[in-house]
Amino acid sequence: MSEQEKQEKNDHLMYMQSIQEDCFIDITKKISYPPVAISYGVNTILNNGEYVDYPIPICTYGNFSFIQAPPKSMKTFFVSLLSSAFVNPNSKYAGKLNSFRKDRHLVHFDTEQGDWHSQMMFKRIQRMNPNTDLSFYHTFALRKVGYKSRVEFIKYYLESLKEEGKDIGLVIIDGVADLVSDVNNLEESNDIVQEIMSLTTIYDCHIATVIHSNWGSDKPTGHLGSLLEKKTETQIKLAYDTLTKSVSVNCMRSRNSSFDPFSFNITEGGLPMFVENDYPM
Repeated sequence: MSEQEKQEKNDHLMYMQSIQEDCFIDITKKISYPPVAISYGVNTILNNGEYVDYPIPICTYGNFSFIQAPPKSMKTFFVSLLSSAFVNPNSKYAGKLNSFRKDRHLVHFDTEQGDWHSQMMFKRIQRMNPNTDLSFYHTFALRKVGYKSRVEFIKYYLESLKEEGKDIGLVIIDGVADLVSDVNNLEESNDIVQEIMSLTTIYDCHIATVIHSNWGSDKPTGHLGSLLEKKTETQIKLAYDTLTKSVSVNCMRSRNSSFDPFSFNITEGGLPMFVENDYPM
């Protein structure tokens, strides 16, 4: 065996040992339930003889979720509502949505829109929270760069925040399909889903992604959508209700207790607002 082969074997061994250390789960050690980032509703559970209210998560730190709907179905408005609730659950727009942000940062990447439309979307958070210091809200429009560069920049920016000693809470990637060249490329789709899962673990954050649904179907687009379904913590479906002229928000799948359906509408000022008891039939 050559010296180069010995070195490669040693490097591989060290890499495998690092995975062994990082991924070993001690079944005798108590591991806390992932802390909630955003919730809707509570579960009342009997615990040691006492009834305790537990928030029903929409998303938890250390996991990822995805939002699906047909094109032009107000997905970005829901992202704004979710982001605003994370910023300030006490605003009039958040309704019964609750968050547990503390001092964590919110990072928002848009991959589809140009600068003007992206800024209008980002500024909704400011308009919904006019008296809040939003220095922890980081916004980027990545349409002008290629899909590989988008992925690399997301990784770079999250790492830069970590190096500055900032805790990352919620990361929005709107939309995840623009991080691959082809949503039906199985290898690419698997790689990007694995990358998202890895980032949630590294930064103990929640990543919320957005993807289109196939027309006339509840299935998200392509192999990428299928892999997201398999790996996600929470799959959220949006649907426009022609009777109430609001958008219903439904939990399709969850690793936790499913949250009840709720709705939001758009105010005259063009802002998304939680609608209480406006559930789809």
